[in-house]
Amino acid sequence: MSFTHPVAVPWLGGRELEYVTKAVGDGWISSQGPYVPRFESEFAEYNGVSYGVACSSGTTALTLALRALGIGPGDEVIVPEFTMIASAWAVTYTGATPVFVDCGDDLNIDVSLIEERITPRTKAIMPVHIYGRRCAMDAIMNLAYEYNLRVVEDSAEAHGVRPVGDIACFSLYSNKIITAGEGGICLTDDRHLAEQMAHLRAMAFTRDHSFLHKKLAYNFRMTNMQAAVALAQTEQLDTILAKRREIERRYDEALAGIDGITLMPRRDVLWMYDVRAERREELRDFLASESIETRVFFKPMSRQPGYLAPDWRSLKAHRFSEDGFYLPTHTGLTTRDQEFITDTVRKFCGAR
Repeated sequence: MSFTHPVAVPWLGGRELEYVTKAVGDGWISSQGPYVPRFESEFAEYNGVSYGVACSSGTTALTLALRALGIGPGDEVIVPEFTMIASAWAVTYTGATPVFVDCGDDLNIDVSLIEERITPRTKAIMPVHIYGRRCAMDAIMNLAYEYNLRVVEDSAEAHGVRPVGDIACFSLYSNKIITAGEGGICLTDDRHLAEQMAHLRAMAFTRDHSFLHKKLAYNFRMTNMQAAVALAQTEQLDTILAKRREIERRYDEALAGIDGITLMPRRDVLWMYDVRAERREELRDFLASESIETRVFFKPMSRQPGYLAPDWRSLKAHRFSEDGFYLPTHTGLTTRDQEFITDTVRKFCGAR
């Protein structure tokens, strides 16, 4: 179904076409082109981090991070219940076991519940900055220090939130704050980890390229054309974040005080504008009838068939998943667009 007001639209307002055209014109379309290291360097510098390793998706970024940290069979990684399933899958891909922790009222991992889930097999914590809300990273880093754990930040939804963990992993999918269509990038201050991730993403070739591969690796490379788009997006990131702050402010003001609608805590950066509704499915159907697309919240990991646990109905993550959804949120969303969307919500709720 096509919507007049889709949930997400890429905002390509910079030098994307210029850079892609140059990549094609120069014949550099593979992962060996110059835009890949330029993007890695620019994005790392923007975030105040020493090294960037571009790759093919946010999911592959997480997988590379865990592999570079030596996580594998027999190990455990603390993962939020409330997240997109790729966070858990990345752990499973390494042969390790995700151990799930319920969320707080901001949808992020409840730090007060982490310590009781740590065992002698725990090797890392994976905080996920949900919808652009920064996790309680000081407390998480303190726990990691006390238990000698590594921290892999899933920052797929949080471009603009500065990393503090061992590795931070970003997605560049088309609905993200910045995009390359598809793609991802890992950030770290550890040169060895960066070299390992770069090695693993490119099939673990030896330096002499002799086709003798000493470890299991991947083809997780980013193309030069994708990097051209990602570089142009990075150059505009401050502008993009500012535009999104205004979108958040307008939604906050227009939706405040409506019976049946619960606003969520403010975000550090806006990926998606999330709300809760007492009659969610009826409201979503009404919005769809006016050509306004919405998406429901993530379902808890313990409800997923591959990770099913008998107590999933008791989770706070489940309760949020039952009545939460998000409204159209993209950088090009206009004041007029938002007025129509919020007026339609108010009309359904009988608000004036």
